[in-house]
Amino acid sequence: MQNIKMSTKRLYYDDAITREFTAEVLNCEPASAAASETAAAPLRSPAALGVAAGLRGAGQSEPLGNALWHVKLDRTAFYPTSGGQPHDTGRLGDARVVDVLDEEDDEVIHIVDKPIAIGAVKGIIDWDRRFDHMQQHTGQHVLSAVFHSRFALTTVSFHLGSDGCTIDVRGREPTQEILDSAMTAANEVVYADRAVNVKYGSAEELAAAGVRKTVERGGTLRAIEIESLELQPCGGTHVQRTGQIGMIFVCGVSRIRQDWRVEFACGRRAERLAREDFATLRAVAQRLNCSPQEAVAAAERVVAEREAHFKNARASVQKLAEMDARAYMQEVQVGTDGLRVVAKLFAGEPPEYVQSFAREVAQAENTVALLVQIESGQIFFSQHPSAKKDMNALLAEALKHVPGKGGGSRDSARGRLAEPQNALEFLVTSTALLRPNLSS
Repeated sequence: MQNIKMSTKRLYYDDAITREFTAEVLNCEPASAAASETAAAPLRSPAALGVAAGLRGAGQSEPLGNALWHVKLDRTAFYPTSGGQPHDTGRLGDARVVDVLDEEDDEVIHIVDKPIAIGAVKGIIDWDRRFDHMQQHTGQHVLSAVFHSRFALTTVSFHLGSDGCTIDVRGREPTQEILDSAMTAANEVVYADRAVNVKYGSAEELAAAGVRKTVERGGTLRAIEIESLELQPCGGTHVQRTGQIGMIFVCGVSRIRQDWRVEFACGRRAERLAREDFATLRAVAQRLNCSPQEAVAAAERVVAEREAHFKNARASVQKLAEMDARAYMQEVQVGTDGLRVVAKLFAGEPPEYVQSFAREVAQAENTVALLVQIESGQIFFSQHPSAKKDMNALLAEALKHVPGKGGGSRDSARGRLAEPQNALEFLVTSTALLRPNLSS
């Protein structure tokens, strides 16, 4: 079939609210064949990359399995992925539109799940998806304009995802005060229900009209004008008035290399976030036995109490470990080499207890502690400096025989066994390495 090359008339440029349209199918071919002809511009769709296995053979007109087809129309209302905005979905006749591509020759490629006959076809846009994208994209224009005009923060990129939206802004750090102020100002534009218009002109004409971001392209350019706010080159779909955005909610900010990534949501997404957040707040308040308005203060009290209890528990564990260590050392005899070696396995006691035990043991002269916590496989080596051994070197040598990781200093070293069940073997090995002349 002849591959027809011509620009696709884009209905969404002037009318983004069109939900249904009719067009002429100019070409329909298997996605694998189309991919071979446009190898210099590979397909974006992962599904479209592997469709050859789903075709019966060259020239076959019926799809098998997950085969996809490329369809070119003389005009379309389907928006292709571009400028941070995802593609539309919907139907062309009986075929489902799963992806839309923007070709370099100004053609729009519709990727569908079944072949379509040459001739007239009816297209139906998935309106819920389209309107959601219109709300997010127009909201982004408003938010970017406010950041630029009020805080000298320039938007360098925009991403509209299935769950969240982000803009990357360049300049000073957007503090919480700036974020709150920008959100308030952006929503004032929303509530004012200003007109959103489409303008056309050359780069020079748009620059003279006060476009926010200049572009270096020839020919006629398309720009979006938000009444009394901004003029911005853009090929995306937008609502007709700012009131249709619903609301703009700024979720947070994070550092991205030299820029700042601002997360936000508009319209139905903002409504969903607010509903989910309040449901969470209400559930937390119920658990804390307080009103939602008191939840933060109640949570702070709970955290403070928990930290106090933790400190008390840790102090109690430390005191108990010290007492147990002193009692245990009374049962350990000094060896013929002049050292008292406390080599012990611990089961059930927390690592904090074992660490305090080792520290207390090392307070006695000529004493070394070789301790292992069985459940976690954690290792605690410690000595009084008068013992004149090297705990770090001893740990490294022992781990050559029983695998694990660790390190430390001459008087104290910590580690963890790769397999905690080898704790006894490790302890026996460590003791033998420490006192080679006494090992049998």
